[in-house]
Amino acid sequence: MTLLSVNVGRAKAVDYTEAAAGLTAIDKRPVEGPVRIEAPGAPGVGRSGLAGDTVCDLRFHGGDDRAAYAFAREDLDRWERELGRPLANGSFGENLTTQGLDVNGALIGERWRIGEEVVLEVTGGRIPCRTFAGFLEEKGWVKRFTQSDAGPGALLRVIVPGEIRAGDPITVVHRPDHGITVALLHRAATTERALLPSTLVAAEWMESGLLALARQYAEKYARA
Repeated sequence: MTLLSVNVGRAKAVDYTEAAAGLTAIDKRPVEGPVRIEAPGAPGVGRSGLAGDTVCDLRFHGGDDRAAYAFAREDLDRWERELGRPLANGSFGENLTTQGLDVNGALIGERWRIGEEVVLEVTGGRIPCRTFAGFLEEKGWVKRFTQSDAGPGALLRVIVPGEIRAGDPITVVHRPDHGITVALLHRAATTERALLPSTLVAAEWMESGLLALARQYAEKYARA
């Protein structure tokens, strides 16, 4: 299992985002050499966990629970075939493009060591947005991505900070004792809401936005 590339983006003005000032940094590009990754701060305040990377919409990106976003090269290859066009590493706005790692089958709370020191923890999956759709220029993209069984990719928090670079090995160093995967939590948050209460067994590790959604749903139907 390998980190194929580390991808960062700079803010750019576009007409397809609802972020403040009309800026997005979804256009991530691979960089050479080491990149420092660390916990960036509370959600809504903290930005990207990667040095040199920009987060423009703090409502949905950045902060400790979403310090980085990983997507598998194998899933990019699958989308290449479906879309009929090349997709370079970083094309889905991911910070980390992996190879040989089951990103969507990862458990919420699963920990990965990248290189010799950095440890990251899985917190959830990506919920697609208008900016993602506008960037790819694919009609009906939000629905298509959401309903695909290819998986959403993984949001990550930083447990042990340090430097990472393309070519670093990835090792799964911990898997919690529950069955809530990135793919399952994504389905629960989007197309199968009835699954949300069952995901709360992973509440300790979940990204704050997804956790709030699961708790609100569970409380609503507990009162019904």
